[in-house]
Amino acid sequence: MITSLGLAGALVGCALYVTEPVQSTQVPEMQPLVEPRPQLAAARDRQINLFGELPGRPDVPYFSRTGSALLQHTYAEEGADFDPHISADGRSLIFASTRHNEAPDLYYKAASGVAVTQLTSDPAADVQPAYSPDGTKVAFASNRAGNWDIWIVGLDGQKPVQITSSAADEIHPSWSLDGRQIVYSSLPARGQWELWLADPVADGTKRFIGYGLFPEWSPAGRTIVYQRARERGSRWFSVWTIQLVDGEPLYPTEVAASADAALITPTWSRDGTQLAYTAVVPVSGVDPSLQGNATESADIWIVDADGNSRVRLTDGHTSNFGPVWSPEGRVFFTSSRAGHEAIWSLVPVGPDDNVVPRTASGKSPSLESTETPADDSGGAKTASYRPGNS
Repeated sequence: MITSLGLAGALVGCALYVTEPVQSTQVPEMQPLVEPRPQLAAARDRQINLFGELPGRPDVPYFSRTGSALLQHTYAEEGADFDPHISADGRSLIFASTRHNEAPDLYYKAASGVAVTQLTSDPAADVQPAYSPDGTKVAFASNRAGNWDIWIVGLDGQKPVQITSSAADEIHPSWSLDGRQIVYSSLPARGQWELWLADPVADGTKRFIGYGLFPEWSPAGRTIVYQRARERGSRWFSVWTIQLVDGEPLYPTEVAASADAALITPTWSRDGTQLAYTAVVPVSGVDPSLQGNATESADIWIVDADGNSRVRLTDGHTSNFGPVWSPEGRVFFTSSRAGHEAIWSLVPVGPDDNVVPRTASGKSPSLESTETPADDSGGAKTASYRPGNS
């Protein structure tokens, strides 16, 4: 989904490569394809993949603030948990996981609980789940029909319905506020990611609305946020929004960009006033053509919906990616800080608390770190950081 297309995520969806699913402790050899296809979290150990660099560019100044009350929500002993999504009432968490199988299945649990219920069990990969607004159904991406399509299933896990069935790969569904439409991204044969709307029924109406990846519908109703490459064929993504007026898309608006980071997997706060996203930055001095966490790092950032007040939420040695907001204002995300990928959350601090000047690559003029992540026992410890997503 960060390697999110799990990357979310998630990871992620920005690298156009495909491998066979493996255990999360393995790093398979990546083989380029003639026709680009999405690499989902299902495909490998969800490592961040970013191709290309902009040498000699100066760091862009931002302001970063710490998060508080860091919590771990999933505890698989092996495999990886990723692609989190929170129900509209904030009570339950759904996610994809390889805890029991090499190919990921979908699981859900109480957001503050421990017991986990398995929703899907299929030899293929099920990823990127999204609760419907009424909390009765889940849309997700799966390759169970041969390529990536959008599916919907009830919380009983019975009789999943296939929503898309074209030759293109279709991923990352997001529901409209009224539950009457789903927006998703599609990769046709010509190889440029597209945004489509679909009715949430089999063989329903579908409509093209633009170009981009990882779309998410605003809680305000008619605006969609997504990532888009600055140039066609580039993996340097920025965050964009597009409004639908009477069902027709207006001109896209770029909300956040960086000269030295790919900004990916954007997501709305529940009041529609802020966005969270992942920033992926190549580690300085390492060949960016190599694969894996040794060459890139990722952190969660937030920004106002109008592009102002950009701040960093995470700042540590581990990759953090695939953010999603809860109704209470917590930001849930996937992190490897516990030694393997699991779901964590934190609460952004107030605008006047511990604001620290930083750059997009995570460099601070005076501080090595401002984050105080919790250890497994619930205590706090100070963390240092290297630079993060696509």
